Amino acid sequence: MSAENILLRAYADFNARDIEAVLSVMHPEVVWANGMEGGHVLGPAGVRDYWTRQWSIIDPHVEPLQITREFDGRFAVLVRQRVRDLTGNLLHEGVVQHVYRFENGLVKSMEIRERN
Repeated sequence: MSAENILLRAYADFNARDIEAVLSVMHPEVVWANGMEGGHVLGPAGVRDYWTRQWSIIDPHVEPLQITREFDGRFAVLVRQRVRDLTGNLLHEGVVQHVYRFENGLVKSMEIRERN
């Protein structure tokens, strides 16, 4: 499966709250940006804990708009994100870039790049 297809499937699985499906495409040593609290979480277990915590507080939805391969081999995904509280009220809506590095066909890292 191509990196682009892996990413598209991972976004769909994230929005469906299928943690295990998303974690299955992550490298055992993944470094994942913690967009809610800052810093990074490490490994699939760290991502699982982060998302479980996040989903107990807010309801994020991420829609990939465009995927481009960067000169260094990373993939930049232009993403529309909508964040709602648990009762459905919109808290934030905007566009950011998620930047992924792959290793051996698995997601090795994800960074968030704010758009100006």
